[in-house]
Amino acid sequence: MIKSATVLSALSNVEDPDLKKDLVTLGMIRDLLISEFNISFSVYLTTPACPMKEMLENACRNAIQHFIPEAKEIQIKMTSEVSTQTRISDVMPSVKNIIAVASGKGGVGKSTVAAGIATVLNAAGAKVGILDADIYGPSIPILFGVENGIIEMDMVNGKELMRPVVSSNIKLFSIGFLSKPNEAIVWRGPMVSSAIKQFMNGVNWGELDYLIVDLPPGTGDVQLTLVQNLPLTGAVIVSTPQKLAVADAGRACAMFKMEAVKVPILGIVENMSFFTPPQKPDEIYYLFGQGGAEKLSKQFETSILGKLPIRTDMMEDADSGKISEIQNVKIFAEIAGKLVQQIAILNSNNKNDQ
Repeated sequence: MIKSATVLSALSNVEDPDLKKDLVTLGMIRDLLISEFNISFSVYLTTPACPMKEMLENACRNAIQHFIPEAKEIQIKMTSEVSTQTRISDVMPSVKNIIAVASGKGGVGKSTVAAGIATVLNAAGAKVGILDADIYGPSIPILFGVENGIIEMDMVNGKELMRPVVSSNIKLFSIGFLSKPNEAIVWRGPMVSSAIKQFMNGVNWGELDYLIVDLPPGTGDVQLTLVQNLPLTGAVIVSTPQKLAVADAGRACAMFKMEAVKVPILGIVENMSFFTPPQKPDEIYYLFGQGGAEKLSKQFETSILGKLPIRTDMMEDADSGKISEIQNVKIFAEIAGKLVQQIAILNSNNKNDQ
């Protein structure tokens, strides 16, 4: 008969490469059952989008086979319990992580990146929402093909809240759902700030593992309102390699680094990084230059989450409201995987510092 202590001792040799501790110490090994020489247990990862899921499963199996050679059947269930940032918002207490997707200038594909990350996390099994905070140029309704989405009301604890529009199981909220398609939003700063606060306080977000906030370009009222009212897990900065875009992205990074803001930069995404003709897959053209992401990551001591090429199929999916069916999903999966790794490390370090 194999003992539980023997199994846990074997599994204590398996280390999470990001958190730098073994799975037993991290509390990831649960539901351990032993029937004579048969062993079953669950491994609770910090996110369903963990890019090392298969590697960790193999490591657990190998550890048991090495240290407990008499074990016959080994059943491992890989599941997840999304890590939560230490400062939970009073406004959104059921949202575990709030991630801002920002850029210094418009037209760099920030909304597409936000939607792509949300799509991948949702497909992996996470509960995801997107708050479209770009009041003057909302893009999320178009990207998800829900321009005609209707906002209905929910009664929650005696308070009337707006219900997000749901597309492909992702909760969405945007000023685009409250205005006509061709109607211009001509508001001064205080009105914009008031609207953003209403999106935080007056929307029934429910339980979410990740809320992606698609910020407008720049470093203005919306950004300040957000950081003053929500404890952001961190920010993703989107840029193109072009010198002008990199300079503006640098200003966005500098804003998040300010003492009065202090929001961790989770990484850089370089969009429109290069172009490869479909008929000539071995040829690469750097239409907007090179080295922008590297410059930002070095200057602000953060990682490069990924580089997205110029792809006509992705553009067509975005324009036709089929972002949830993006053909570029492999590249977005790599970006999302690195992002959730950074979030798990950050949440773990913050927890240890308390």
